[in-house]
Amino acid sequence: MPSFEQLMEQLEASTTALLTVECQEGVVGKDSALPELAAQASSSGALRNIARLVGAAHDAGAQVLHAVAERRPDGRGSNRNARLFRAAERLPVQQHTGTSAVRVAPPIEVAPEDIVVRRLHGLSPLAGTDVDPLLRNLGCRTLVVTGVSANVAVPCAVFDAVNLGYTAVVVADAIAGVPAEYTPAMIRNTLSLVATIVTTEEVLSCWKGLRRITRA
Repeated sequence: MPSFEQLMEQLEASTTALLTVECQEGVVGKDSALPELAAQASSSGALRNIARLVGAAHDAGAQVLHAVAERRPDGRGSNRNARLFRAAERLPVQQHTGTSAVRVAPPIEVAPEDIVVRRLHGLSPLAGTDVDPLLRNLGCRTLVVTGVSANVAVPCAVFDAVNLGYTAVVVADAIAGVPAEYTPAMIRNTLSLVATIVTTEEVLSCWKGLRRITRA
């Protein structure tokens, strides 16, 4: 576990990007296609914490990227090679391009300087998208990962970030999955092996330059 000073260096705003994963109306909003996941993101405080982190990143000058999953109404280019994709085709809410389902959900605010990266295929916000070249062009070395779900997209993002050479930071109280007990178990047994695990308050303290916390 890094010291507070090491964490401050790791989260230097000029070389850090905050990634929100699938924090869109059709996933975590009031009309979600996945109401159990949306309820967990809200009741756990994860969605509120993501909004706080986005606001703090804006204030600190860290780049914010919003990764949105969507599909064309005709399904062209989208996967059908896993049960997850086939089940999604039958959901009452579809993540169709151009609809309200693929808008970033409140209370998260999207600033003009934010970058929204949309994908039509796959499971990962990084693989086969513009995220990696964008981060490199921006000079980012650390990727702070938040969002949903802890079951699929979040671990995909973390693994891909590590494989691409970034330092991955996972904000444990700003991600959600189902069932509720799965998220902390997955963080403890999997993500902690490859990423720095932090809390929202720790990230906020670093970006505000305040030593509010003492790390072991």
